[in-house]
Amino acid sequence: MSAVFSWPEQRVLLTGGAGFLGKHLTKKLIARGATNITAPTKDEADLRDLEQVKKLLLRVNPTLVIHLAAVVGGIGANRANPGRFFYDNAVMGIHLIEESRKAGVAKYVQLGTVCAYPKFAPVPFREDDIWNGYPEETNAPYGLAKKMLLVQLQAYRQQYGFNGIFLVPVNLYGPGDNYDLESSHVIPALIRKMVEAKKADASTVELWGTGKASREFLYVEDAAEGILLGAEKYDGPLPVNLGTGSEIAIKDLAGLVAKAAGFTGAIKWDETKPDGQPRRQLDVSRAEQLFGFKANVSLEEGLKKTVESYLGGINV
Repeated sequence: MSAVFSWPEQRVLLTGGAGFLGKHLTKKLIARGATNITAPTKDEADLRDLEQVKKLLLRVNPTLVIHLAAVVGGIGANRANPGRFFYDNAVMGIHLIEESRKAGVAKYVQLGTVCAYPKFAPVPFREDDIWNGYPEETNAPYGLAKKMLLVQLQAYRQQYGFNGIFLVPVNLYGPGDNYDLESSHVIPALIRKMVEAKKADASTVELWGTGKASREFLYVEDAAEGILLGAEKYDGPLPVNLGTGSEIAIKDLAGLVAKAAGFTGAIKWDETKPDGQPRRQLDVSRAEQLFGFKANVSLEEGLKKTVESYLGGINV
């Protein structure tokens, strides 16, 4: 398919198109010449419902499915909803992959998660290590649900010749992110807390954990570019990491966000709260080798853009 890939000829079904990553991906699809894009909302098609999935595929008749839709959140949300996070993410993907196969979809792109990696995977995380241990406990149900979809795609490729690829993005951030403190990830949560502390002229901000854990962050526009390059150029069974290849301690990240937000007070760490996985950093060489993806936006530049968009009330 990749040898003759043409965006204007694709009928694209994009799940999660109204979400954070989906909005940025849609802009890039249009810029590439895609004219036939269907991005149903949850109200228009509940992907947990098999009959609704069947009707959606019959209506759209896609040549390409990009499955971004997911139930996600930070450590608190994962701890509060392990059953929901497992079931919803697993069943949406299982239905969509099976019905896409039956509908004759030419290519399927599945988004995985860095949460699928073992808790103590060697750093940087190489795709070949994804099965060498159990994920970090607080987000294991979510990570394992996504990993089951990798198994499904590999099995379907083997048995049916179904062309499904599995991309593993690291933590995303950028304009238009989710800033709800009950469900947000670390960067938007930090931005909101720092901005609100500055506005309130607070002397301190309290954050979860010790600050010693490390994370890697990928700017959302870079992530969208990686997904589209994979759709265009990669047709293999191996999972592929999408990231920058650089990690930062949460304590240092908090300092960068405070600086970008203009907060000059003290940061206090609630060490009774969990850190999550000790370290996260991806080996990103496979993506560059297989389809030429390399992140362009530095963390400092990305944080500046993200804080500016938040302060301006921009919802991308």
